[in-house]
Amino acid sequence: MAVDAAFETPSPPFYSPSSHFSPQRHFYLAVDRHQFKMETLMDLLGVAGRRPGLPMVVCCSSRDELDAVSSAVANVPYISLASLYTDLAEADRSLILEHFRQATMRWNPEVSAQSAVDNESVKDEQKSHMIVATDACLPLLPSGESPIAARVLINYELPTKKETYARRMTTCLAADGIVINMVVGGEVVTLKSLEESSNLVIAEMPIHFDSLKNQNGKVMAGDLPPLMVKLKAFIEMYSEEEILSGLDSDVSDKIDLNPSLR
Repeated sequence: MAVDAAFETPSPPFYSPSSHFSPQRHFYLAVDRHQFKMETLMDLLGVAGRRPGLPMVVCCSSRDELDAVSSAVANVPYISLASLYTDLAEADRSLILEHFRQATMRWNPEVSAQSAVDNESVKDEQKSHMIVATDACLPLLPSGESPIAARVLINYELPTKKETYARRMTTCLAADGIVINMVVGGEVVTLKSLEESSNLVIAEMPIHFDSLKNQNGKVMAGDLPPLMVKLKAFIEMYSEEEILSGLDSDVSDKIDLNPSLR
């Protein structure tokens, strides 16, 4: 089944967000309290991260939150994780960015069909790919670094300025990508301000994880296939009906159905 291409010609460094990104592809995920934020992120990654080859970027505003996210995701077996730090050696930074760009190209089926794939690449594609970065570590377009064109951009910490929101999109998101903003209580005002000043429509994410948890607070393996169908439809812009009709009936075969996500 052909999916939307996730790697396209990079956009110019400076632009009006509304002219390059569909308003329907900006979403928010509400979190009741700050202490539940990491748990909610892990619930999201516990489903999205199981999509083989999916390129994702998680943006934080502070080094402390970057460290917290990196620590939480480090041992997740189905996510290939890389963290960008300000004190990272230039060679290491370049290697991380290039590896992620290759992952975005493999996500594009047309590019994959034209490329020779070795055993290591096949093994690598069984995992999703994720970069965690602060705003200070995003690709420097004016210095010649290329955007990394992720399919999904998760704003773990919501930026307070539209310029920061726009820069995250410019440097991290594919032209047909999806932004998921994690919003805690009092940040609704900030979200509305970003929405109005950037001329965007940021809709509530149509997938709710809390309703799928059991009494122990876990999303059970039996819920993963239908949830994967919903998320696959969400990420790849297909309807659930199209996927359920058999165009991609092997979704559950691609998932390691452990008793719980964590």
